[in-house]
Amino acid sequence: MRFPESAARLASTRVMPARPVPSLVDDVRAGLLSPPRRLPPKYFYDDHGSRLFEAICETPEYYPSRAEAALLAEHGVDIIEATRPEHLLELGSGSSRKTRHLFDACDRLGAACTYWPFDVSAQMMLDAGTALADDYPWLDVHALIGDYTGGLAGVSLPEAGRRLIVFLGGTLGNFEPADAQAMLEEIAALMRGDDALLLGLDRVKDRGRLEAAYDDAQGITAEFNRNVLSVLNRELDADFPVADYRHRAVFDAEHARIEMRLVAERGHRVSLGALDETIAIDAGEEIVTEFSHKFTPASIQRLLARAGLKLDAHFEAGDGDYSLLIARRAA
Repeated sequence: MRFPESAARLASTRVMPARPVPSLVDDVRAGLLSPPRRLPPKYFYDDHGSRLFEAICETPEYYPSRAEAALLAEHGVDIIEATRPEHLLELGSGSSRKTRHLFDACDRLGAACTYWPFDVSAQMMLDAGTALADDYPWLDVHALIGDYTGGLAGVSLPEAGRRLIVFLGGTLGNFEPADAQAMLEEIAALMRGDDALLLGLDRVKDRGRLEAAYDDAQGITAEFNRNVLSVLNRELDADFPVADYRHRAVFDAEHARIEMRLVAERGHRVSLGALDETIAIDAGEEIVTEFSHKFTPASIQRLLARAGLKLDAHFEAGDGDYSLLIARRAA
């Protein structure tokens, strides 16, 4: 049931990037026209890719989403009691599904806050915000529409009130190490003395489990990976033979990361009409589509320290599968 007054508790603001955000054309020119070929993972998530990712999260092999959701459900009250947020800013909020565990905790504690979801999809946030406002009559939702990788300088939160910045899904692991540190430094710069960061990070573990999580037996992740070529075909007037690419996921122990790749099964030429370019791809040549870095307790401590943050609380899934952290600005 939708409460009539819920619309009055839903607002949105567009956040302009503080620095240029590369377009699809920019990224293709920089990473795909010559080997080694690479694409950023953000292009996975068109409508079809987003549905596929939801399906991936339901596969037996893909533990990260379940582990994180379980930690939020188990420790939501602990997190809200420790941080006492009056404003909750979530980077890459998506459908806000897992964030509901925090709002359930707020509900149980009688601790109202304002929710500031920050993502590129205005419609997804407004749909999610409407549902949240219906389900939590005390919750005001102020959606921030933009790309948080373009910087946080344009984010304007009220001066008064404690803030909890939420960055879930192990998303920080998709950044290169220097970029991950820079992202955390930007978050730290947004924080004041009594603010906190809630961060989800996947952990280093058995190679077999890691690789299976990114190469499920049903082949959903393979379809998800190949879908990025369909995005290129549609958006750039390209003609990648999508079915002629094989999905591959490997764990690089030296860099502690999963690498998702697309492997060409045969040699071919690809026309990119929007770029007026043609590229030749050899049989066996690979396109790297995602890095997903994994962490140890020691590497987590180093990552936070280098960004000027200190660990305040650490909630771990069984056998150290996943970490949910509360961090604050270091003195």
